[in-house]
Amino acid sequence: MAALYPLNDPTQRARLRFVSPGSGQGTDQGCDWGDGSVQAVNWSHIARRVRQATWREIPVSSFFARWAPVRRAVAVVLVLFAASVLVDAAHASTKRVTAPHLRAGFNDTFTSRLVDVGDVRLHAVVGGDGPPLLLVHGWPETWYAWRHLMPALAKDFTVIAVDQRGIGQSDKPARGYDTRTLANDLVALMDKLGHKRFAVVGHDTGFAISYALAADHPDRVDRVALAEIPGPPLASHSPPLFVPEAVNNRLWHLAFNRVDKLAEQLITGNEDAFFRYEFEIQGGNVPEYALKYYVRLLSKPGALRPGLGWYRALDATIAQNEQRKSRPLPMPVLAIGGERSYGADVGKAMMALATNVQSVVIPGAGHWVAEEAPQATLAALTAFLAPYRAG
Repeated sequence: MAALYPLNDPTQRARLRFVSPGSGQGTDQGCDWGDGSVQAVNWSHIARRVRQATWREIPVSSFFARWAPVRRAVAVVLVLFAASVLVDAAHASTKRVTAPHLRAGFNDTFTSRLVDVGDVRLHAVVGGDGPPLLLVHGWPETWYAWRHLMPALAKDFTVIAVDQRGIGQSDKPARGYDTRTLANDLVALMDKLGHKRFAVVGHDTGFAISYALAADHPDRVDRVALAEIPGPPLASHSPPLFVPEAVNNRLWHLAFNRVDKLAEQLITGNEDAFFRYEFEIQGGNVPEYALKYYVRLLSKPGALRPGLGWYRALDATIAQNEQRKSRPLPMPVLAIGGERSYGADVGKAMMALATNVQSVVIPGAGHWVAEEAPQATLAALTAFLAPYRAG
């Protein structure tokens, strides 16, 4: 923040001094116009002196010359004030990444950012060098799901690992959880970050959002990798009500999470048991520190209901997908399945929805492929993204 300290005599040469608000300290910067006589800024005093001045006191011939230094001072103040506002805003929206068990040097590459994208503010962890790569997590995870892959990906890409609307550190409004709105959030995020065209990787609910993003904005998405659900939600491609027990145990949350109010009432106070079950039944192998981190975020006041928002908006999402399926994705698609989860079914589902589909099954992995098998997942993504990286 800048403050102007004029000389006692405003008709003489003056000096600008800039201080941090409340610090009481400052350093002389720019425009050294005076003899060091400094006093605190008093804009009313300056205005009063100008009003009191008469043409007899300040001859016309010398008026502009005498006041030129003050005009220059005001101009410099305005420029530096604008710069300080921009710097302050940048500092307010960017900070160190705070999460457990991050790899050494993680904060040397990545920063935590809050970005206004219209009606919400999205949190994203951003870093790296190269073409932009957007990572979209699933439920009940956050950007943190990608932490094992991000340092390696950042060597070749500018990585943007986002928290979906309603989850993690992103804003949690009451509405806007259909995949069209969620995809539009991500387009606005990439616009704000200065990325016109980008690649996308989506997992679980992030699969459905990334599919919508690629379908609704094909001009923005160079290629998309979709992991670990057997296709986007469709009325024509929905599991039956009565399925074998093992399948029911993995899918029951789809119906449960949609139940308004009651689901929150039953989960509240039992977050650890509920979310721990979901992680374990979908494949497990998520470390204890990560489980505790996710549960802690989801147990915060006001976090649970928006965290279920994606499920509550499925009617709208399914209707949108019925329209999208008539427009096959034109860009390259990588379908990723965990061997102990959806496996090759991910690729089979996408064959009907895209013109150029590659499929990979991650050996030994359950649902949480980036957590359970980061090296194999990284290898699959690196090969798929190579043409994009090469330009």
